[in-house]
Amino acid sequence: MKLKELRQTKEMTRVQLSKAIDVPVRTIARWENGETDMFLKTAIRLADYFNVSLDDFVSP
Repeated sequence: MKLKELRQTKEMTRVQLSKAIDVPVRTIARWENGETDMFLKTAIRLADYFNVSLDDFVSP
């Protein structure tokens, strides 16, 4: 997943992304560190937020 790269490309902190998508900061950290997976609905929402395809968002 490219969440961290996409977030950094937009020069966003985890806190800023957390507020933008209404998800706890710790959850974003867990996603970025591969500690937990996100629901498909959330992945779609994030792909839309970063304006990338779902395939691009979830591909390694």
